[in-house]
Amino acid sequence: MRHRPTDEPLREVRPHPVDAHGNHLPEPAGLDPATVDPAVLSALLHRHGWQRRGGAGGRYGRWTPPGPGNGGTSLLVPESRAFPDSEDLLAEALVALARSGTPSAREVLVGLAVPSDEIHWWRDVPSGPAGAAPWTVEEQLRTAARQMLLAGALAGRERAGYYGARHRRSAAAMLADVLVGPAAHGHLTAFVPVDTGRLLSVRLHQALHAVREAIDYQRATGGMDAFDAAVEAGVSRELTEALVALVRGTEGARIAVEWAPAAAVPEDCASTAEPVEFSPGDLSVLREAGARYLRDEPSVPVRVTGTVVRMRRSGPRGAGTVRLRVIAGAEVPHVRVTLDEEDYRIAGHAHLVGLPVRVHGRLESRGGFRRLTGALGVVPVQVDEAERDRLMKSLQENLDFFEEACSGDDCD
Repeated sequence: MRHRPTDEPLREVRPHPVDAHGNHLPEPAGLDPATVDPAVLSALLHRHGWQRRGGAGGRYGRWTPPGPGNGGTSLLVPESRAFPDSEDLLAEALVALARSGTPSAREVLVGLAVPSDEIHWWRDVPSGPAGAAPWTVEEQLRTAARQMLLAGALAGRERAGYYGARHRRSAAAMLADVLVGPAAHGHLTAFVPVDTGRLLSVRLHQALHAVREAIDYQRATGGMDAFDAAVEAGVSRELTEALVALVRGTEGARIAVEWAPAAAVPEDCASTAEPVEFSPGDLSVLREAGARYLRDEPSVPVRVTGTVVRMRRSGPRGAGTVRLRVIAGAEVPHVRVTLDEEDYRIAGHAHLVGLPVRVHGRLESRGGFRRLTGALGVVPVQVDEAERDRLMKSLQENLDFFEEACSGDDCD
């Protein structure tokens, strides 16, 4: 019987927002004109390239969509609700946006339905014949964008130069509400809801500027010291790897974070900022910084409580390796730990009767914080009857594995 290796990559707890919505933004149904702020609508139209082309001053503005050939389409948007027919105009504008074939119209509607910070990525990739691009280009953009969002979510959990498997589940959960639009012409937009994702947007905004400054410092001085200080701003190996994935194979890339017009600008953040730009010339520095973070991140002393899910040793006696599903004590889903003969026997007995164990050790950065070294003091942990029943049920479901692991008097 084959089993997944113990150092397998973490499986996603929740589906990718893009996959969950079939690569499209959901329909922003249920918009009530009575709840729409005219100033927010005007700000969103301006952000997404619509042009104001006159209108009655102090009463309403006439907006036309971006691009050629749209001169016949326009929206009348009141400047405030003081205008007598403001709600009627807003209702007409929402209907026109919903019926519009302009991609930016959908993005404006989403921004109204779910007040969101917008994160934009651009990749300058040489076009193929007739302006076409290989299908892998869009995939690479989406993959890099997701890596970058995850790096921002990780920085919202803790500052570290390298996270490995730590905080992955909680960080991935932060992305569950993020909406992602279609990738077109090397441009992708993510909508991060203010209510659940503002911290992600702030950390990513700060980290991007910090890594840009650190690269510029390295070019000017030859030193990598600025990357050490940049950790406090949210820079990590995970972010440098995301930037490498974004920039590799391009002539350059840009990222911009724009704050939701319906919410206040975050403290210590500029209300408007130019996109942060990166070029292929930055790749060597980014790779060096990532290697530095991986090398220098220290191991962490922990006291882990977990259930035994795998046991293995080479013979019927001596030390063995145990895999624990972590319940408490470390922000990782599983750890591997090598135990001496006595602790290995205790772990086996605890598993047989459906009890978790507690063990002290150091969570090693090598391998992604998936291994506990210097383990000592393995003790069973008492749990209430309901939890014990749940653990025993899990044991029965995986009994075929445990019988294999305990073959040859391995768990006596």
